[in-house]
Amino acid sequence: MTTEVVLAEGARIFGVTLVGVSTTTAVKLAFTVGLIFIVFVVRGLALGITRRILGGEVADPRRFWTRQGIQVIVSLILVVGLVSIWVTPETDVTTGVGLISAGLAFALQKVITSLAAYFVILRGDTFGVGDRITLGGVRGDVIRLGFLKTTIMEMGQPPSVAETHPAVWVNSRQYTGRIVTVTNGVIFDEPVYNYTRDFPYLWEEIVLPITYKDDRSEVERILFAAARDHAVIDDPAAAAALTLMQSRFALSDASLTPAVYWRITDNWLEVSLRFLVPHRGVRRIKDQMSRDILAGLDAAGIGIASATYDIVGIPSFQLERDRDGRRP
Repeated sequence: MTTEVVLAEGARIFGVTLVGVSTTTAVKLAFTVGLIFIVFVVRGLALGITRRILGGEVADPRRFWTRQGIQVIVSLILVVGLVSIWVTPETDVTTGVGLISAGLAFALQKVITSLAAYFVILRGDTFGVGDRITLGGVRGDVIRLGFLKTTIMEMGQPPSVAETHPAVWVNSRQYTGRIVTVTNGVIFDEPVYNYTRDFPYLWEEIVLPITYKDDRSEVERILFAAARDHAVIDDPAAAAALTLMQSRFALSDASLTPAVYWRITDNWLEVSLRFLVPHRGVRRIKDQMSRDILAGLDAAGIGIASATYDIVGIPSFQLERDRDGRRP
């Protein structure tokens, strides 16, 4: 038995012709390996230069967009290079490409959707690294954005939504320590809540129940004093951010000034303080305001109403005894 290599037709081993294995195929394979190696080496050098020039802050928008640009360019070079190596004018690839494309489109629906969503996220300014968002039911800060997945540092839920799934054990907008990955394709099926992109502030509320006998004017004064000391008031940056957002979207005018609202209930008067805060550090601000409010209420002798019941009357009754002093 002999091994014969026919350059024009392909390789023959022990009389068996290996389909597609020829000198031309070997050369194309070598070029493919070389191209992938060179491209990834250049990619690593480019990313290293980027880190050195722009610093080590991952959330820096300049570093983020530079990294995304490098990734896109590398992908385009690989696609164009591989097509140029393997597809030649003499190659009849129409049928093969059609079948392969149909098979890939069916088998990789989620992958293709996530890849398309990646470009929608970038082009539509949906969110970027460092933004605080809610995506796919996960609330937190975006720490990485890839072609297929978004990585989020999860944060806790406020008490009003703490029962939502998945359950978390931190009752505030602070990190839980869990890193969650969400496929980019979720943006086509669910809303994306962005806390920082266009308006880096939030409107918050503190709700206080008081009895109808308390001094309501004094309660308002205490609430406004806490807002003046800790909330965002008369801030040119906040006003400029609101003006910019109104220029981009059909947004009606919104007040940046703290306000107190009353609501009558069956048990108490519900007093709500509405105020503006930065998108980060909300728990600390509300903690300081709550301490000041409680101190002011204690000084004014005002208590917080609770669900208690007053006995307004007891029916009268009479106990009689017989002549022997015994009860009937």
